[in-house]
Amino acid sequence: MTTDTTRRAELGGAVRAWRARRRYSQLELATRAGTTQRHLSFIESGRSAPGRGMVVRLAEALDVPLRERNALLLAAGYAPAYKETRFEDPHLAPVRTALERVMKAHHPYPAVIIDRGADLVAANDAFHALIAGADARLLAEPVNVARVLLHPRGLAPRIGNLEEWGWHIVAALRDQAARNPHPRTAQLLAELEELVPGRPLRAGPDYLGFAVPLRLRSRVGELRLLSTLTHFGTAVDVTLAELRLEAFLPLDEETAERLSALAPRARPGRSPRPDAPAAD
Repeated sequence: MTTDTTRRAELGGAVRAWRARRRYSQLELATRAGTTQRHLSFIESGRSAPGRGMVVRLAEALDVPLRERNALLLAAGYAPAYKETRFEDPHLAPVRTALERVMKAHHPYPAVIIDRGADLVAANDAFHALIAGADARLLAEPVNVARVLLHPRGLAPRIGNLEEWGWHIVAALRDQAARNPHPRTAQLLAELEELVPGRPLRAGPDYLGFAVPLRLRSRVGELRLLSTLTHFGTAVDVTLAELRLEAFLPLDEETAERLSALAPRARPGRSPRPDAPAAD
Protein backbone atom coordinates (compact mmCIF):
# COMPACT_ATOMS: atom_id res chain seq x y z
CA MET A 1 0.00 0.00 0.00
CA THR A 2 1.36 3.41 -0.99
CA THR A 3 1.71 5.81 1.94
CA ASP A 4 1.52 9.58 1.71
CA THR A 5 5.23 9.77 2.55
CA THR A 6 6.12 7.36 -0.24
CA ARG A 7 3.90 9.22 -2.69
CA ARG A 8 5.44 12.59 -1.82
CA ALA A 9 8.95 11.16 -2.16
CA GLU A 10 8.12 9.63 -5.56
CA LEU A 11 6.65 12.87 -6.86
CA GLY A 12 9.49 14.96 -5.46
CA GLY A 13 12.07 12.72 -7.12
CA ALA A 14 10.25 12.90 -10.44
CA VAL A 15 10.01 16.71 -10.36
CA ARG A 16 13.69 16.96 -9.42
CA ALA A 17 14.65 14.63 -12.29
CA TRP A 18 12.65 16.63 -14.84
CA ARG A 19 14.15 19.88 -13.54
CA ALA A 20 17.66 18.46 -13.94
CA ARG A 21 16.79 17.26 -17.45
CA ARG A 22 15.64 20.77 -18.40
CA ARG A 23 18.65 22.31 -16.60
CA TYR A 24 16.56 24.67 -14.50
CA SER A 25 17.54 25.92 -11.09
CA GLN A 26 14.96 25.68 -8.33
CA LEU A 27 14.50 29.44 -8.48
CA GLU A 28 13.97 29.42 -12.24
CA LEU A 29 11.41 26.61 -12.10
CA ALA A 30 9.62 28.18 -9.14
CA THR A 31 9.33 31.46 -11.04
CA ARG A 32 8.05 29.70 -14.15
CA ALA A 33 5.47 27.77 -12.12
CA GLY A 34 4.31 30.75 -10.09
CA THR A 35 5.46 29.52 -6.69
CA THR A 36 8.36 30.08 -4.29
CA GLN A 37 11.73 28.38 -4.26
CA ARG A 38 11.04 27.29 -0.67
CA HIS A 39 7.78 25.59 -1.64
CA LEU A 40 9.45 23.86 -4.59
CA SER A 41 12.27 22.69 -2.33
CA PHE A 42 9.71 21.18 0.06
CA ILE A 43 7.97 19.42 -2.86
CA GLU A 44 11.22 17.96 -4.21
CA SER A 45 12.31 16.76 -0.77
CA GLY A 46 8.93 15.13 -0.11
CA ARG A 47 8.10 17.42 2.80
CA SER A 48 5.14 19.02 1.03
CA ALA A 49 2.22 17.53 -0.89
CA PRO A 50 1.32 19.90 -3.75
CA GLY A 51 -2.23 20.41 -4.92
CA ARG A 52 -3.41 19.19 -8.31
CA GLY A 53 -3.09 22.65 -9.84
CA MET A 54 0.51 22.99 -8.67
CA VAL A 55 1.43 19.62 -10.19
CA VAL A 56 -0.04 20.72 -13.51
CA ARG A 57 1.77 24.09 -13.34
CA LEU A 58 5.10 22.41 -12.61
CA ALA A 59 4.57 19.96 -15.49
CA GLU A 60 3.73 22.81 -17.87
CA ALA A 61 6.73 24.86 -16.74
CA LEU A 62 8.98 21.83 -17.31
CA ASP A 63 7.41 21.11 -20.72
CA VAL A 64 6.71 17.55 -19.59
CA PRO A 65 4.97 15.43 -22.29
CA LEU A 66 1.29 14.73 -21.63
CA ARG A 67 1.81 11.03 -20.91
CA GLU A 68 4.39 11.87 -18.24
CA ARG A 69 2.18 14.66 -16.86
CA ASN A 70 -0.44 12.01 -16.16
CA ALA A 71 2.27 9.97 -14.41
CA LEU A 72 3.15 12.95 -12.22
CA LEU A 73 -0.49 13.42 -11.29
CA LEU A 74 -0.84 9.74 -10.43
CA ALA A 75 2.32 9.92 -8.32
CA ALA A 76 0.75 12.83 -6.42
CA GLY A 77 -2.43 10.83 -5.86
CA TYR A 78 -4.61 12.56 -8.46
CA ALA A 79 -6.46 11.25 -11.49
CA PRO A 80 -4.85 11.80 -14.91
CA ALA A 81 -5.82 15.07 -16.60
CA TYR A 82 -5.16 14.08 -20.21
CA LYS A 83 -7.04 11.33 -21.99
CA GLU A 84 -5.47 8.91 -24.45
CA THR A 85 -7.72 8.16 -27.41
CA ARG A 86 -7.01 5.38 -29.87
CA PHE A 87 -6.13 6.82 -33.27
CA GLU A 88 -8.92 4.73 -34.84
CA ASP A 89 -11.51 6.11 -32.41
CA PRO A 90 -14.48 7.86 -34.13
CA HIS A 91 -13.79 10.98 -32.04
CA LEU A 92 -10.51 11.46 -33.93
CA ALA A 93 -12.12 11.12 -37.35
CA PRO A 94 -11.67 14.86 -38.12
CA VAL A 95 -7.98 14.59 -37.25
CA ARG A 96 -7.49 11.49 -39.38
CA THR A 97 -9.26 13.15 -42.30
CA ALA A 98 -7.12 16.28 -42.00
CA LEU A 99 -3.89 14.28 -41.84
CA GLU A 100 -4.90 12.14 -44.82
CA ARG A 101 -5.59 15.30 -46.81
CA VAL A 102 -2.17 16.68 -45.91
CA MET A 103 -0.44 13.46 -46.96
CA LYS A 104 -2.44 13.21 -50.17
CA ALA A 105 -1.73 16.85 -51.02
CA HIS A 106 1.98 16.23 -50.44
CA HIS A 107 2.03 13.54 -53.14
CA PRO A 108 4.17 12.72 -55.12
CA TYR A 109 6.51 13.57 -52.26
CA PRO A 110 6.72 11.02 -49.42
CA ALA A 111 4.95 11.71 -46.12
CA VAL A 112 4.43 9.56 -43.06
CA ILE A 113 2.78 9.83 -39.65
CA ILE A 114 4.71 8.27 -36.76
CA ASP A 115 4.23 7.95 -33.01
CA ARG A 116 6.72 8.77 -30.26
CA GLY A 117 8.66 5.56 -30.89
CA ALA A 118 8.89 6.21 -34.67
CA ASP A 119 6.33 3.46 -35.36
CA LEU A 120 4.23 3.95 -38.47
CA VAL A 121 0.67 5.22 -38.06
CA ALA A 122 -0.09 6.10 -41.69
CA ALA A 123 1.70 6.99 -44.92
CA ASN A 124 0.98 8.13 -48.46
CA ASP A 125 1.68 6.16 -51.64
CA ALA A 126 4.87 8.09 -52.30
CA PHE A 127 6.35 6.80 -49.05
CA HIS A 128 5.33 3.24 -49.94
CA ALA A 129 7.11 3.68 -53.27
CA LEU A 130 10.18 4.97 -51.43
CA ILE A 131 10.48 1.93 -49.13
CA ALA A 132 9.39 -0.67 -51.68
CA GLY A 133 11.84 -3.55 -51.80
CA ALA A 134 12.62 -3.49 -48.07
CA ASP A 135 12.57 -6.88 -46.34
CA ALA A 136 9.01 -8.01 -45.62
CA ARG A 137 9.95 -8.65 -41.99
CA LEU A 138 10.67 -4.94 -41.56
CA LEU A 139 7.27 -4.11 -43.04
CA ALA A 140 5.35 -6.35 -40.65
CA GLU A 141 3.36 -4.42 -38.05
CA PRO A 142 4.35 -2.57 -36.03
CA VAL A 143 6.50 -0.94 -38.70
CA ASN A 144 9.27 1.23 -37.29
CA VAL A 145 10.14 3.91 -39.82
CA ALA A 146 13.61 4.65 -38.44
CA ARG A 147 14.47 0.95 -38.54
CA VAL A 148 13.23 0.58 -42.13
CA LEU A 149 15.35 3.55 -43.19
CA LEU A 150 18.61 2.47 -41.53
CA HIS A 151 18.48 -1.33 -41.46
CA PRO A 152 20.73 -3.25 -43.91
CA ARG A 153 17.63 -5.14 -45.07
CA GLY A 154 15.79 -1.85 -45.44
CA LEU A 155 16.92 1.29 -47.26
CA ALA A 156 20.46 1.45 -45.85
CA PRO A 157 22.16 -0.20 -48.89
CA ARG A 158 20.54 2.44 -51.16
CA ILE A 159 21.58 5.48 -49.08
CA GLY A 160 24.55 7.21 -50.68
CA ASN A 161 25.49 9.13 -47.51
CA LEU A 162 24.50 6.54 -44.89
CA GLU A 163 27.27 7.48 -42.45
CA GLU A 164 26.42 11.17 -42.35
CA TRP A 165 22.63 10.93 -42.70
CA GLY A 166 22.34 7.93 -40.39
CA TRP A 167 24.09 9.71 -37.54
CA HIS A 168 21.95 12.75 -38.21
CA ILE A 169 18.89 10.55 -37.50
CA VAL A 170 20.53 8.91 -34.49
CA ALA A 171 21.45 12.32 -33.04
CA ALA A 172 17.85 13.52 -33.41
CA LEU A 173 16.58 10.41 -31.62
CA ARG A 174 19.19 10.82 -28.89
CA ASP A 175 18.05 14.41 -28.33
CA GLN A 176 14.45 13.20 -28.13
CA ALA A 177 15.39 10.47 -25.66
CA ALA A 178 17.26 12.98 -23.50
CA ARG A 179 14.32 15.38 -23.37
CA ASN A 180 11.55 12.78 -23.16
CA PRO A 181 13.02 9.48 -21.95
CA HIS A 182 11.11 6.32 -22.81
CA PRO A 183 12.24 2.65 -22.78
CA ARG A 184 11.15 2.10 -26.39
CA THR A 185 13.14 5.09 -27.63
CA ALA A 186 16.23 4.04 -25.67
CA GLN A 187 16.02 0.50 -27.05
CA LEU A 188 15.57 1.75 -30.62
CA LEU A 189 18.46 4.16 -30.22
CA ALA A 190 20.80 1.39 -29.05
CA GLU A 191 19.76 -0.76 -32.02
CA LEU A 192 20.29 2.00 -34.59
CA GLU A 193 23.68 2.96 -33.19
CA GLU A 194 24.81 -0.59 -33.97
CA LEU A 195 23.51 -0.36 -37.54
CA VAL A 196 25.00 2.97 -38.61
CA PRO A 197 28.70 3.12 -39.65
CA GLY A 198 31.25 5.06 -37.60
CA ARG A 199 30.39 8.65 -36.79
CA PRO A 200 32.04 11.13 -39.21
CA LEU A 201 34.56 13.47 -37.60
CA ARG A 202 33.39 16.49 -39.60
CA ALA A 203 30.43 17.57 -41.70
CA GLY A 204 30.35 15.83 -45.09
CA PRO A 205 30.02 17.43 -48.53
CA ASP A 206 26.21 17.08 -48.40
CA TYR A 207 25.85 19.30 -45.31
CA LEU A 208 23.84 22.38 -46.28
CA GLY A 209 24.60 24.45 -43.21
CA PHE A 210 21.10 23.88 -41.83
CA ALA A 211 20.27 20.22 -42.62
CA VAL A 212 21.66 16.94 -43.90
CA PRO A 213 19.86 15.76 -47.06
CA LEU A 214 19.12 12.10 -47.75
CA ARG A 215 20.72 10.76 -50.92
CA LEU A 216 18.75 7.67 -51.90
CA ARG A 217 19.20 5.49 -54.99
CA SER A 218 15.97 4.43 -56.68
CA ARG A 219 14.90 2.80 -59.96
CA VAL A 220 14.42 6.27 -61.46
CA GLY A 221 17.76 7.69 -60.29
CA GLU A 222 19.21 9.23 -57.16
CA LEU A 223 16.84 11.21 -54.96
CA ARG A 224 18.05 14.09 -52.81
CA LEU A 225 15.56 14.76 -50.03
CA LEU A 226 15.10 17.01 -47.02
CA SER A 227 12.71 16.06 -44.23
CA THR A 228 10.52 18.20 -41.97
CA LEU A 229 8.69 17.25 -38.78
CA THR A 230 5.31 18.67 -37.74
CA HIS A 231 3.38 18.01 -34.55
CA PHE A 232 0.22 19.17 -32.78
CA GLY A 233 1.50 22.00 -30.62
CA THR A 234 -1.75 22.50 -28.64
CA ALA A 235 -2.91 18.90 -28.30
CA VAL A 236 -4.52 17.91 -25.00
CA ASP A 237 -4.88 14.24 -25.95
CA VAL A 238 -1.88 11.95 -25.34
CA THR A 239 -2.25 10.21 -28.70
CA LEU A 240 -2.33 13.42 -30.72
CA ALA A 241 0.49 15.00 -28.72
CA GLU A 242 2.75 12.07 -29.61
CA LEU A 243 2.02 12.05 -33.34
CA ARG A 244 4.57 13.43 -35.81
CA LEU A 245 4.08 14.13 -39.50
CA GLU A 246 7.37 13.68 -41.36
CA ALA A 247 7.34 15.05 -44.88
CA PHE A 248 10.15 14.58 -47.38
CA LEU A 249 10.85 17.41 -49.83
CA PRO A 250 12.91 17.33 -53.05
CA LEU A 251 16.17 19.22 -52.81
CA ASP A 252 16.32 19.90 -56.55
CA GLU A 253 14.19 19.84 -59.68
CA GLU A 254 15.62 16.49 -60.81
CA THR A 255 14.47 14.86 -57.58
CA ALA A 256 11.01 16.41 -57.93
CA GLU A 257 10.68 14.93 -61.41
CA ARG A 258 11.98 11.54 -60.31
CA LEU A 259 9.53 11.41 -57.38
CA SER A 260 6.69 12.06 -59.83
CA ALA A 261 7.90 9.11 -61.91
CA LEU A 262 8.40 6.90 -58.85
CA ALA A 263 4.90 7.42 -57.40
CA PRO A 264 2.62 8.68 -60.21
CA ARG A 265 -0.69 7.98 -58.47
CA ALA A 266 -1.99 9.38 -55.17
CA ARG A 267 -4.31 7.46 -52.85
CA PRO A 268 -5.27 7.97 -49.17
CA GLY A 269 -2.69 7.17 -46.46
CA ARG A 270 -2.43 3.54 -45.38
CA SER A 271 0.01 1.01 -43.93
CA PRO A 272 3.02 -0.34 -45.84
CA ARG A 273 2.49 -3.36 -48.10
CA PRO A 274 5.04 -6.17 -47.76
CA ASP A 275 4.25 -7.21 -51.35
CA ALA A 276 5.02 -3.80 -52.88
CA PRO A 277 7.21 -3.91 -56.00
CA ALA A 278 10.89 -3.16 -55.63
CA ALA A 279 11.99 0.44 -56.11
CA ASP A 280 15.38 -0.30 -57.60
